[in-house]
Amino acid sequence: MARTAAITNLPPSPDHERHVRMVKYAVAQAVRLVCIVLLVPMPGWWKILPGIGAIFLPYFAVVVANNVRARPTPAVERPGALVRRDDVDRDAA
Repeated sequence: MARTAAITNLPPSPDHERHVRMVKYAVAQAVRLVCIVLLVPMPGWWKILPGIGAIFLPYFAVVVANNVRARPTPAVERPGALVRRDDVDRDAA
């Protein structure tokens, strides 16, 4: 019995996946920018906290943005082979 593939079972398009990764990366870089700005008004040793965020956040931003989670979806089956029109006409005759 052949299974039919529903459109909801297909993986996300590469454009949508790229958009989601770009949004994650942009949010992480915005947080990094906030950390850099917070370095100015912070007194004394408190500058260490936003400094650590500004230094290590780019690495984690790249790792999170490139982490593509594969949804467990059934394998999409290819349709059957194409049948030439003249072959169908010969079988009918």
